[in-house]
Amino acid sequence: MKLKVLTENHASGHFLAEHGLSYLIEHDGKTILFDTGHTDVFMKNAAIFEIDLQKQVDMVVLSHGHWDHGGGLRYIQNKPLLCHPDVFTNRYNKFNSTFSGLQLSKTKIEKQFKLITSEKPYYITDKIIFLGEIPRNNTFESQSTSFIYKDGSEDYIQDDSALVVINNKELIIISGCAHSGICNICDYATKLTGIQTIQCVIGGFHLKKNDNQTRETINYFKNRKVRKIYPSHCTELPALAAFNSEFKNTQVKTGFTFKFEETVRKTQSDTQ
Repeated sequence: MKLKVLTENHASGHFLAEHGLSYLIEHDGKTILFDTGHTDVFMKNAAIFEIDLQKQVDMVVLSHGHWDHGGGLRYIQNKPLLCHPDVFTNRYNKFNSTFSGLQLSKTKIEKQFKLITSEKPYYITDKIIFLGEIPRNNTFESQSTSFIYKDGSEDYIQDDSALVVINNKELIIISGCAHSGICNICDYATKLTGIQTIQCVIGGFHLKKNDNQTRETINYFKNRKVRKIYPSHCTELPALAAFNSEFKNTQVKTGFTFKFEETVRKTQSDTQ
């Protein structure tokens, strides 16, 4: 399995960066575009990789309905698009009232893509699974939110989902922002697949501080003996520093290629 970082908050080499996330995943005979970032940065970085996304992508998967994960949908079309049905919710930032949802309406997306929505797990292949809505069972996760609906009620981003990839009888878990809780996501992935060994967790963890939630998450990964952990995107510096202190993890940047074999190793693009 390979994962190429097309959009991230930080750049490597001459790749571009923006506040957003987009990964290209190649596994089990499929090429999956997981999120699209905010603009066309993911397309430009794919071109540096010499990848034509319009030709090579089999399916687009949207982790949740926020602008920094789905804004780039404007730049690709005529693909199956898989997401939770609530990604089209009109949502706003609680603190400054700015619109935080998708730029494209559901009507426009239905014209541009073959839309597939699912609250339940959706098997893209036997080894690539969209988790659908995540049960929120851990008491230290998803207890507060920075988002509201138009009527002012709190929006806990119920549409937040993730991908789980089965690789060599182990799990690779790929999150967009983990508003539902990265440990909740891992618990659900292991319950769904029946596989207890998590080889790697990569993506946004939505941790901002070195607080109780961050420490509980670190303890969770230590207890689960997760071999490789790559927090990125919406994981802010105090939390990143705490993870690095425990796991000596590599900072995720655009232009990186992660290869998952019997063990996980990271290589950077030859184009740097």
